[in-house]
Order: sequence, then structure tokens, then C-alpha cells
Amino acid sequence: MSQKNENNEKNLNQESSQADNKPKIIVKKANNNSSNNDDSQATAAVKKVKKVIVKKKIIIHNKSDKQEVQKQDNNSENVAKNFNRDSNSRDNRDNRENKNKNYSHGNREHKDFNNNRETKDNKLQQIAPPADDVSSFKKDNKKDNKKRDYEKKEKEYDKKSSQKDSKAEAAQRQENKIFNKMQAKKRQQEQRLASVEKEISIMETITVGDLAKKMNLRASDIISKLMGMGTMARVNDIIDSDTATIIADDFGCKVNVVSLQEEATIDVKADKEEDLKPRPPVVTIMGHVDHGKTSLLDAIRHSNITSKESGGITQNIGAYKVKIPSGEIAFIDTPGHAAFTMMRARGAKSTDIVILVVASDDGVMPQTIEALNHAKEANVPIIVAVNKMDLPNASMDKVKAALSEYGLTPEEWGGDTQYIGVSALTKQGINELLEAIILQAEMLELKANPNREAIGIVLEASLDQGRGPVGTVLVQNGTLKIGDYFVCGLSVGKVRAMVNDLGQRVTKALPSTPVEVLGFEKTPEAGESFNVMLDEKEAKAIADKRVQLKQQEALKANVKVTLENLYEKIASDAMKEFKVIIKADVQGSAEALRDALNKIQSDKIRFVSIYSASGAVTESDVNLAHASNAIIIAYRVRPSAKARELAEKLGIPIERYDIIYEAIEAIQNAMKGSLERIKKEVDIGTVEVRDVFHVPKVGTIAGCYVTSGKIERNASVRVMRDNVLIYTSKISSLRRVKDDVKEVATGYECGASIENFNDIKKGDILEIFKIEEIAQDL
Repeated sequence: MSQKNENNEKNLNQESSQADNKPKIIVKKANNNSSNNDDSQATAAVKKVKKVIVKKKIIIHNKSDKQEVQKQDNNSENVAKNFNRDSNSRDNRDNRENKNKNYSHGNREHKDFNNNRETKDNKLQQIAPPADDVSSFKKDNKKDNKKRDYEKKEKEYDKKSSQKDSKAEAAQRQENKIFNKMQAKKRQQEQRLASVEKEISIMETITVGDLAKKMNLRASDIISKLMGMGTMARVNDIIDSDTATIIADDFGCKVNVVSLQEEATIDVKADKEEDLKPRPPVVTIMGHVDHGKTSLLDAIRHSNITSKESGGITQNIGAYKVKIPSGEIAFIDTPGHAAFTMMRARGAKSTDIVILVVASDDGVMPQTIEALNHAKEANVPIIVAVNKMDLPNASMDKVKAALSEYGLTPEEWGGDTQYIGVSALTKQGINELLEAIILQAEMLELKANPNREAIGIVLEASLDQGRGPVGTVLVQNGTLKIGDYFVCGLSVGKVRAMVNDLGQRVTKALPSTPVEVLGFEKTPEAGESFNVMLDEKEAKAIADKRVQLKQQEALKANVKVTLENLYEKIASDAMKEFKVIIKADVQGSAEALRDALNKIQSDKIRFVSIYSASGAVTESDVNLAHASNAIIIAYRVRPSAKARELAEKLGIPIERYDIIYEAIEAIQNAMKGSLERIKKEVDIGTVEVRDVFHVPKVGTIAGCYVTSGKIERNASVRVMRDNVLIYTSKISSLRRVKDDVKEVATGYECGASIENFNDIKKGDILEIFKIEEIAQDL
């Protein structure tokens, strides 16, 4: 078989070489380009078909790829068929073209065409393979196709089975992976649940993030629980304590709701009895204004405080420490003016003993009764000092009788109140008063623990231009030292320096010692508690809680508009406002002035204090006043140079006062002046029109007779006709005889013209009046 194939290959090669060696017939056609192109295309197609068939037969004999050979045989057969079909179509086209030619040329072309056709047929016969070889190749090809189909099916089956196995293995791996993830997630969740706090403390409201931190959970865990409850929340959203309790119960955590008020309050530990030691008494001097309280303190301290006070009256709290042979006494001097009620209340709450000063000549006055009530509310003992006993009309019995009606019965009359007659001017009875104080302190057994963190109260506060915020602190317990961290109201601070009442720097302050403290973060409020903390972090935590509490109280204070209070709110918004900014020397003075001005009641104008603080008037105060259309009250302070220049530029008034009642009176008058004046018509005369004159280019002139009062030029006039108002205008000109006059009195005749009115008739009555503006009362 192989030998036969080799012989076939040799024969094919010989035939192909003989076909190449044969002489080629070239048919020349005169002026027939289309037939030349057809011949060249046919020759090229024959060559291509020959090469393809030769290559295909070599591949078939080698049996390398029988399936591909079969496809190529089919392609070669199709090519031959297409070639025969194309040649026939070309022959037909040539025949049709030759019919149109002349006979002589047609015969020659016909001969050439036949020769060319014979040449093509010979080439095709040479290319065609032997019939025996083709049949043998077809048989072998069928066997190979069957075998190849079987192998192909077997491979496809193996491939499908392997794909099934790989898919099953991949699915199993995926299931194992998912299972492992779920197990890991479950273990993580169990670990998180195991680390959840068993008990936490929260306030009335808490954010989602803070609740998650307290419970040692992720915020997503809390959010998923909220979503399950139908609440969409984010990390920073606030939830109430009830919702937080429900969520915590799901995680097995107990919730204790703590009030923000309790968190903001500092727990003061009780001192042990063995740690307590005696301390000096704190004595507050109270009474009516100008009854000699500060003069009495000067006599005790051998000082001259009164000469430094504006108007000779005390207008802020002063704290001093006096050494006497029998020990030390801390004195607190309070103002006696009616505006300083809060100062007196603070003094009474921070004291051990109250000395009620009453002038022997004036007796019991309103502020005397107020101070007495503050002392009773503070539940502290009272010693009555009857001052000005050196005056000829002094009477202690009169004072005793008046105060007995308020429960201060003298010891001589069977009561428990000590009455001491003193004179600040002659220093009469000063020693007896000090002895009474020491005796009362021994009866009270005053003690404190100096070996603990300091606790005190801010008596007064101010903003010093060179030292910053300064507070006068009375240490009530413990020892205050340089470098201590403290919390006072809403702010924190660190003690940088301390100054006593003599202006001397000290490094520590024992119980019952008043000192000026430097180191406040901002100016404290007078009356705030002063507590020393262990570190700055603890102090800031307490201050933050107090800020939150104040914000909550401010939100609660906002009154919602309802149908019931709608008209009240509209009327309140429509009311005129008198806005001020108060700057004072100390915080207590600013507070007293603000409270006194807030007591001014009026349904026409409302007093509004935009800002009140201690310290000099600054540029920021002027800018605030300009933005809010307010005035600035500088009480016992002065504006800085830059603030004064800016105020003059912007036209902001800065009113300066040194005495509080002068400031209150001036503000009241200013509030009255800011109200719109009431316009009132005042009748000044009645005129009768007796004749009418028409003057060209002038108008109508009324000949008048003044029946009552007088008529004035430029005065307003009402034209009355048959007791009916016709017109209201002004007297534009007024003449008597030939002279212009300003007014004409009763009983005289005159000529008058009315502005923009010429319809004057005889018998009209002119009512002369003028409009006056009257200031309103508050």
C-alpha cells in the first residue's frame, strides 16, 4: 500500500512537471481587452486550483489529518465546479459579444476561442486525480473518521465527567468556606457577647456610639438592634434611656439611669472627727445703706476703705481677715443698697455669724429687714450692732423695740440676741463687739479639716486687664495651694497665684481665709462653688456635665407657641425693646445692676440685657452694641482708647456711672425717652369769618374776628361750617391792617389765608390749634 502511494505521488509530480513543460498557447486578440483579462483570470484560477489539489493529496497520503483532507477535497470539488460554471458563463458572454462583430473578425475569434477552450480542458484533465486512488483514499478516510468520532466522544465524556467532578469539588469548597466564615463570625460574636459589660450607667439620653463603647460593642451591633425595633439611627444619633435599656437587656447588660444633675454635682466626702481642727469664724456685716457698715469695719481693721468708695457707699463685696489678741476673724462686707439683694444673700449663705448694723438715729429700714430675712434663711446667729451711738439723738431702746417685732429679742428682755452699742467714728464699743463675736464662735465650735482638697465659694469676680479673670474666694474647708486644679461653675482652672486682703502674695490659704485667685479659664459667676479636684481631667469632666445640664435647662425654658399663648407672644414680639450692654468693675455689681433694671415694669417697653460682665469696655462690646442696636453702660469702669474711638466712629453711646441708683434713674429716663411721644391737639383760639376777599395771584383772604384765645401764624386750623368740619390745614399768612404779624389776640380783627384752601365763606368758624408731643410714662 505504501509503495502504491509512493508511485501515485511520483506520477502526480511527473504530470505536474509535464504540464509545466508544455508550450503555452497565447491568443492575441486585437482591440479586445476584456477577453485578455478573462484569459489571465482563468489561468490564475487554474494555477491556484492545481496547487491546492497537489497539497491536499500529499496530506491525504500522509494520513496526518483525514478529517481536514476530506473538507479540503470537498472544497477542491467545489472550486472545480465553480471554475467550470465560470468558464461556461464566460463562453456564453463571448458568444453574445461575437455576434455583434463582423464576419471576418468573428471567424478568427471563434477559432482562437476554441483553441483556448481545448487548452483549458487539457489542463483540467491533467489536474484531475486517478479514480482508483480517490476510491482508496475515501475508504481509509471513512475508517479514520469513525475512529476519530469515537475518540472525540470519549474525550467529551471524560471532559464532562471531569467538569462535573470539578464543579462538585468547587461547590463543596465554597460550602466549606461559607461554613468556616459563619463559624468564625459566630465565635467572634460569642467573644463580643462574653466581653459585654454586665452593668453600665447612662444619663437620660445617650448617643448610639457612646452606648456601644460603654457596652464594649460595635456601633453596628446597636444599630442593627435599633433597625430590628423599627428605628433608623446613626452613630451620633441620640436615643433615650428607655430605648437604651431595652437594647442592653438583649445583650444581658443591666442599665442604671443616672441624672445629669447628679453627674454634675461633686460628692463631698465627710471628714473624720479626728481630722477636724478649730477654724476662725466668718462674720458678715449687713444692714441698710449709709448706716456705717464699712466705717465700722474700718474701725476694726484700722483702715480707711470708705474713702475709696464712690458716693461713700459700698457697691461690692469685700472680704478681709483681722487678727485680734484672742484669734482671727474673717469679715465679709456687703452693700446695703436695695439693688444688691443677691450680694447680701451670698454673704449670708457663706457666713457663720451675721452682724446686723442699725443706725441709732434712723432705726430699722427696708434693707435692714431684708438683711434680717437673709440671715434667718441662712439659719445663722445674729448680733445687732447699734451704730452712731455718739449722736445726741441716739436711742438703743428704740432699735431694740423695733427689731423685737421681727424676733430679735434682746438678752436683757429674756431673748438670745446680743445688742452692742458702737460708734465707728469714736471707736466706742469695738472691743465689746469683737468679744461678742469670739464668744458666739466658741459656742458654735467651728471646725474644718486643713488636710484635704479645698472647698470654697466665689464671693466676687472681675476681669482684670493685666491679670485676666480674678475671683475672690472664701476657703471654707481644706487648704488651697498654688498649682491646684479646680472646677468653678462651668469652667475649670489652675491656681497660678493668690493674693490676700493686704495685697500680699501667699502660697496657701487655710480654712476661713478670703483670697484673690488667679488662674480662672473665664470669669466665674459670683456665688459659684469652688472645688479643688485631683487632676485636670476630672475637673474638665465635671465642667462638661454642667455645660450639658445648662443646655438642657435652656431648651426646657423655650416656651412652645400654642393657641393659648399665641396672642401673648405676638404682643411680646411687637413690644418695643430697650437693649443695653452692662460692663462693671466686678461680676456682682453687673449682676446687681442688671437685676435692678430688669425690675422696671412696663407694658410699653421691655428692658433687655444683651450682655453683662465685669471688665473694661472693649472693642468687641462696641461691635456687639452696634450689631444689636444697644447702648453700653460702663459702671465704675472706663472704655479703652480703641473702644472709645470705635464707639465715636459708629455712634454708639457709652454711659458711665459710679453710683448704682444714678445709673438706674438715668436708664429709666432713657427708656421713657425712647418711647414715641403722644401727639395731642391743644386749642388756642376761635376765629369768626366776617368777610371774604379774592386777591389776584394771592388767593382768598378771610376777614376774621378773634372771638376767643388767639390766632397764630403757621398754627393748625379747622374750618367749620354749620358745625361740620370742612377742611383742616395751616394758617399760611396773617396780617393786621397792612402789617404781617405772628399772632392776633382776642377782640381784634385780622386777615388770614389758609394753605391750599380757597373755598372760604362768610360765617365760617376757624378753630385754631397746635399739636404738642407729650412724653409717655412707663
